[in-house]
Amino acid sequence: MYTVLAITTHPDDMEINCAGTLLKCKARGDRVVVCHLCNGDLGHEIIQPEELATIRAGEAKRSGDMAGFEVIWGGFHDVDIYSENREARDKVVDVIRQVNPDFIITHDPNDYMPDHTATSRLVFDASFAATVPHYQSGVDTPARLVPIYYMDNLAGVNFVPTEFVDVSEQIDQKLAMLECHESQVVWMRDHDNIDFPDMVKTCCRYRGYQCGADYAEAFRMCQAYLKGTTKRLLP
Repeated sequence: MYTVLAITTHPDDMEINCAGTLLKCKARGDRVVVCHLCNGDLGHEIIQPEELATIRAGEAKRSGDMAGFEVIWGGFHDVDIYSENREARDKVVDVIRQVNPDFIITHDPNDYMPDHTATSRLVFDASFAATVPHYQSGVDTPARLVPIYYMDNLAGVNFVPTEFVDVSEQIDQKLAMLECHESQVVWMRDHDNIDFPDMVKTCCRYRGYQCGADYAEAFRMCQAYLKGTTKRLLP
């Protein structure tokens, strides 16, 4: 029905904030492509970056395979992605042109860390540049100008949704996909005393209270010229 492109920063950002929605997209017949721009190589204190990048790639593949999503990569290292950078923007342009989505899901501009906010800005900028026929990047065929949906911030901090998706039937699979990211989940449980899946489930329960569902994921549409739509694109 639609081609959906979720552009996230790190492996596990998708599972945290929009996996339930993407599972519903897949169930209605959509093509779902997830692009992790960064490789997650700095997400551990003990495991060294090169080894961790390999581990996290495997975790992301297991999660994507579980859901039937296509998983692609942007090729950035953690804390090494910047919005004011032509090379970085062109990499995102190439992803958008390659996939040519009907809509995009990405981070909110007001998220909590620089990698996430850089991704948000890069997606906004690249989604326009990708539509310009004579703008040159690694992929020549221009994409369409499509809506962007910003997904919830971590723990919902400073995020006011305008759209909700009921993920009550998808919550268990969403959490199972998150558990694929063992290098992050186990580390946070053992060393930070944070039960990450429980936090994610609690946030979905809270968003569910806001819209009358058992569990929900929250979004905000990018309000910019020609990025609006008269259609309901989220499932």
